[in-house]
Amino acid sequence: MRVMVMVKATVDSEEGVMPTLELLEAMSAFNGQLVEAGILLAGEGLKPSSQGKRVAFDGPGRTVIDGPFAETRELVAGFWLWQVKDLDEAVEWVKRCPNPMFGPSEIEIRPVYEASDFGEEMTPGMTEQLEIMREKTSGA
Repeated sequence: MRVMVMVKATVDSEEGVMPTLELLEAMSAFNGQLVEAGILLAGEGLKPSSQGKRVAFDGPGRTVIDGPFAETRELVAGFWLWQVKDLDEAVEWVKRCPNPMFGPSEIEIRPVYEASDFGEEMTPGMTEQLEIMREKTSGA
């Protein structure tokens, strides 16, 4: 199964405080372990929400909202996309992760929908198109 592993933002990450050399080295080593285990599919750190935008949908209407966004603990500061056998394996890997922030922090794990989760609504043609898109975007 694939899971999205999200590093929750903190006041420091929203203020743009950059990680130390030691933290970068620790995270790089952890990412290397994920690659060696064949788990890491993608991952990136995100800049503060003050540099982001949201697009709100209401029927045909679209509204662009400039950051920063409230509720820092609900924001995402970085993510990985992992291929794991189950949520328990993902939890065990997250427990091995260095603390990604200077103070208290949280990492959230969410299963990714697979084509089979959509049942009959996902036609064989749509499944094939999804697989082609994944092949074209892998490693991007």
